[in-house]
Amino acid sequence: MEPQTPASLPSTAGQTTAENPWPLRILSEKLKIHIENSPFAWVEGQLLEANVRNGHAYLTLRDVDADNSFSVTIWSSVMRKLETTPQVGSRVVARVKPSFYAKTGRLSLNATDLRPVGLGELLVRLERLRQALGAEGLFDPGHKRALPVLPGRIGLITGRDSDAEKDVLRNATLRWPSAQFRIINTAVQGVDAANQVMAALRELDADPEIDVIVIARGGGALEDLLPFSNEDLVRAVFAAQTPVVSAIGHEADRPILDDVADLRASTPTDAAKRIVPDLNEEFTGLQMARNRLERSINNLLEREAQLLAAVRERPVLANPQVMVTSRAEDLARYRQRSSDLLHYRVQRARDEISHLKSQVRALSPQQTLDRGYSVTQLANGNIVREASDAPVNTEVFIRLASGQLVAHTTESIPAGDAAN
Repeated sequence: MEPQTPASLPSTAGQTTAENPWPLRILSEKLKIHIENSPFAWVEGQLLEANVRNGHAYLTLRDVDADNSFSVTIWSSVMRKLETTPQVGSRVVARVKPSFYAKTGRLSLNATDLRPVGLGELLVRLERLRQALGAEGLFDPGHKRALPVLPGRIGLITGRDSDAEKDVLRNATLRWPSAQFRIINTAVQGVDAANQVMAALRELDADPEIDVIVIARGGGALEDLLPFSNEDLVRAVFAAQTPVVSAIGHEADRPILDDVADLRASTPTDAAKRIVPDLNEEFTGLQMARNRLERSINNLLEREAQLLAAVRERPVLANPQVMVTSRAEDLARYRQRSSDLLHYRVQRARDEISHLKSQVRALSPQQTLDRGYSVTQLANGNIVREASDAPVNTEVFIRLASGQLVAHTTESIPAGDAAN
């Protein structure tokens, strides 16, 4: 293939073909122009490498939450203006612009400013994130799950051969010797910690034998505990179906994991005490319960025996015939009272009848006749009350106290004349 002249080269990448390609330098030049036209940007990361030579600094900046890194160059002119020298492990923000070295195709970042992220700024960020997640309801007590009284198997996420792991295992088995664990060791600080803890959490949460999950670390500086305030990890704990215990062991600056966990333990040792009961305390409690139960039963039996003795000592049981005798006496007394009352009522009735008879006799016409009076009647039975009722020669009947007379009137004398 004959060398191409600039006039015959394609003007854009889309116009290149296998028969009419670009020389590599053209692509490098165009990439350099395109990349270096990018604007400045502020980025945040952690310094993995920091080499200073001849006044220049050659850094490797890594994302704090992911496995992404970039080479960063700080020229001496910028280094002289920085307040602090870059230190490996420090968290920084940098004002960078992409730089492309065309000869080797190496992409890097040139920094014009570099500032360490101070503790106060980290705390402000964490508090802002804490409030935002709390407003979403991730810390709602109603969402927190209760821990099992006695877990069958405990999931433990912690650093390999760490003091936190030893504390949890030792104290849990001291309290409950048959406690069983499934341990997943992960990084507990650094850029990989959050992702590894999340992966372990998903694995344990999917295990049906795991009844509770403990995430443990033995304290540390605030920067070391930042993975436990990672938003993705916090949301993963919130979404977990298995109860999660946070045992980070840092009282001064609590990671956000403490707020979303179903239970916060102040230390890994405290977590061990909270997830399993104490066997000796359980035996002691059981013995106390048995003693209380025995006392209650004995007291109940004693009360019932006393009640039974009191019942047996009652006269009705000591002399059962007294029930019949007393009732017979009551019955005889009631019969006598009934008889006396009936006799009294009959006598009263007799006296009333005698009195009524006397009254009737006192008012009877016969009583008047017995005193010498008589009653004169006409033949039709009418009583003669006036002289005019029996004119002369009228047959009248005269009723006496005993018998009657028949007579004829011979003279009729009016009432006024008879009085004279």
